[in-house]
Amino acid sequence: MARIDDYNTALEIAKKELSNRNPLHYCRLSGALSIEKEGGSTIIRLKFLNRMINISWPDLLFYQDSNEEIPIKEKILILHYLNGFKGEDLTGELIAYQDIPSGRLYLDAFNRRAKYPMINTFDDQPDKLVLLAKHLFEATTSSIGDISVLIQALPKTPVTLVIWKGDEEFSSDGTILFDSSIKNILSAEDIVELTSMIVYPLIAKVNSVSGQTLLSSQNKMEHKQRATDHYENCC
Repeated sequence: MARIDDYNTALEIAKKELSNRNPLHYCRLSGALSIEKEGGSTIIRLKFLNRMINISWPDLLFYQDSNEEIPIKEKILILHYLNGFKGEDLTGELIAYQDIPSGRLYLDAFNRRAKYPMINTFDDQPDKLVLLAKHLFEATTSSIGDISVLIQALPKTPVTLVIWKGDEEFSSDGTILFDSSIKNILSAEDIVELTSMIVYPLIAKVNSVSGQTLLSSQNKMEHKQRATDHYENCC
């Protein structure tokens, strides 16, 4: 298990690499927003797991709209995402974790930390996966499997969670899919971290929030979105 010193070292390495690059360039590539400030500083702004993250440049200090501290693992992952872009774009081709370079080396960790916990939690309550994913991450439903949701983890990193319902003959199953462009952006280790950052909050919410509460919250979100759309269409 990595120590905090290891994370601090990884963070400083990622910061150094990014500070030597033009923020306008990697923001354009990665889908992040670059906001120039007086005095020559820049704010890098991007959405990460449905939270707006701000990074000052060139000092690369992190903060978010909620003013809560951002965990160091998340900072490292976001910097790796920004550093990873060299011109890639979404391909529309979905791949499994084992199709990622070095993915087979970390497949056991991926299964233990993401895939199996997701299946074990939602195999007999797949509809709750949809409600929770929409509630936490503003996910959209997908047409893969019996139940699936697409979560926009980062501006150009969609993650799709899939559940197949079991029956008398076959047990339930599931998978987690990625756009194939992720192979050139994040390492296999980073992708394990990213998927666990999605799956663990979903699992934590299962027993803490009732289905009725989630449905009520989702209805409010949809009503607010319809009102916004109506205002934009009218004005």
